[in-house]
Amino acid sequence: IKIGIVIPPDFERRKLDGREAVQVIVDGSDTTVQATARQLAAMPLDGGSGTSSKNIAAPISVLSLYNPERRAAVNVVPGLIGVILTMTMVMFTAMAIVRERERGNLELLITTPVSSAELMIGKVVPYIGVGLIQTTVVLSLGMTVFDVPVRGHLIDVYGAAMLLIVANLTLGLLVSTKAQTQFQSMQMAFFLFLPSILLSGFMFPFDGMPMAAQWIAEVLPLTHFVRLIRGVMLRGANLFDLWPDVLALLAFTVIMMTLAISRFRKRLD
Repeated sequence: IKIGIVIPPDFERRKLDGREAVQVIVDGSDTTVQATARQLAAMPLDGGSGTSSKNIAAPISVLSLYNPERRAAVNVVPGLIGVILTMTMVMFTAMAIVRERERGNLELLITTPVSSAELMIGKVVPYIGVGLIQTTVVLSLGMTVFDVPVRGHLIDVYGAAMLLIVANLTLGLLVSTKAQTQFQSMQMAFFLFLPSILLSGFMFPFDGMPMAAQWIAEVLPLTHFVRLIRGVMLRGANLFDLWPDVLALLAFTVIMMTLAISRFRKRLD
């Protein structure tokens, strides 16, 4: 529930006395919801029970949870971690197999006893450390420069980041098995990057998008990460509380890795 409205039993008397008659409780982790609540607070409410109070505006107070100062950085920085990881992780592995092919190293890899699964996992593992370093840098800057709170445990923050890193790396591997050149792999990665930013809820409210766009967004890893990281950092939740998004990222990783391994095996044949 993003917005809750509390109306006391003595609503009519409070309204006539000019006291606070209605309290709107807002999920402050979403700036769009905050703006909607402020617009709601500016609208006059009618009790509807008598002519004497029919046209009197009811004083409304807005209580913004998790972001009472309504600072944009509190909402942007957690999502920015996911945007940076999506841009870099997909790009790194999107060129992995293509680079080996262009340099002539793919034939050497084929002759080794390394299986397709082992090769794919070997391409993913080194970049996990790079992604965790990027997460640390962005998180540190957000906490020190913009005073972004981390109300949950850091282990949950890094756990959510790990899920996104692996999901994006496997997606990049699938792109790498499809592209023929490094330039083509970069174009395909950029094509995947734009929908992730626009549809994940990082820039625009997820609930305000058309239903078709929401269906597409549910397939993107960044959508689930934005929910995870904002829930952990701003609301103090843990990964067990947000298990649907955790399962979605795990399922995405398994599917992408399976497709990448199967496509690479076909190329070896």
